Amino acid sequence: MPSKYIWAELQRLLTIEFFNREEDTLSITRRGLFGAIATLALLSGGIAKAQGQETERDVKRILVYGDSNTWGYMPVESGPTTRYPADVRWPGVLQTELGEGYEIIEAGLSARTTDIADPTLPHISGAGLDGSAALSPIIASHLPLDLVVIMLGTNDVKTQFDRSPFRTALGMGKLIDIVEQTGSGVGTEYQTPEVLVLAPPPLGNLHPEERAERFTGGVDKTRALPKYYEAIAEAADAEFLDIGTLAETDGIDGVHFSAETHEKIGRGVADKIKSLTE
Repeated sequence: MPSKYIWAELQRLLTIEFFNREEDTLSITRRGLFGAIATLALLSGGIAKAQGQETERDVKRILVYGDSNTWGYMPVESGPTTRYPADVRWPGVLQTELGEGYEIIEAGLSARTTDIADPTLPHISGAGLDGSAALSPIIASHLPLDLVVIMLGTNDVKTQFDRSPFRTALGMGKLIDIVEQTGSGVGTEYQTPEVLVLAPPPLGNLHPEERAERFTGGVDKTRALPKYYEAIAEAADAEFLDIGTLAETDGIDGVHFSAETHEKIGRGVADKIKSLTE
């Protein structure tokens, strides 16, 4: 019920029910006053709830699924590091650029692959670093979603996995299929979200030597990924964006992004999403 009718109803109740005219003097009964207040509260509460539900439906919810560059890993030449602040990470920049009509949900994990288990990090248990093992429950736990944005593949080119760009693209295709198969989740009727595939930018100058050995041949493999990803996305009826057209991998380690690159990516992905949703 629109708010203007609330006041009209209140006025009617006060006039008809709760006021007694005695010797040209209006007197209101205690019972009538409490009834009027209760009626107004109930009607106003119903309006607020309905408006809140409508606002929630109007907000587009986007899950961003990726690896350390989505998580916000600050590049260092060697040793442990920390995470960029939320407003510096590219998903945070994306949220700022898109504004209040969107909600960005971050799901980044360092060393995550498209669909390979990594035995070198056994303390990350459960689904581990296999992106295909974790994606479905993450989607279901965050429904409703309008869009799932996936940027993975950099870790797939590690020497230990011995993967071709084509095989990595098949891993991405598997992730797109998982989004479709997860559907409306567990006991709900939400629509299946759309998918936007992001090809990560090529690796940069790898440092130190140990990291370069870990990614032997990785520079060329990441340069080849976009054409395979685009083909997979087209075949799966998903959207595609080559992040290498927006920015370079410019961190000192040759794998991760500077704050400036995070900003470029966030803005570029925001433009792409706006073109899809507005």
